[in-house]
Amino acid sequence: MQTQQEFTLNQLQTIVNDWITDIGKGYFSELTNTAILMEEVGEVARIMARKYGNQTFKDSDKEVNLADEMADVLWVLVCLANQTGINLQEAFVKNMQKKTLRDSNRWSS
Repeated sequence: MQTQQEFTLNQLQTIVNDWITDIGKGYFSELTNTAILMEEVGEVARIMARKYGNQTFKDSDKEVNLADEMADVLWVLVCLANQTGINLQEAFVKNMQKKTLRDSNRWSS
């Protein structure tokens, strides 16, 4: 398993796949991973609502870690990309091109 600190999205997909294969012993189903993704996004939303919104933390919530929860979201998203044959590097580049073309004059006066 790769342990370097910086890597491309392609390398990230390989790192996750290697971990799933070597340690995790296989992927959950795509539907299960979709449900897990929604759960993880909900955990991020909970922290955001309390840290930046109007809700307050309960004593039991004070040890939450936003970065760790965001990493959980990324992990499951990468799992789903691997399972569905999506190259996130290519998809991200295409998405940035689409946004740039569509929004290049959107916020200019």
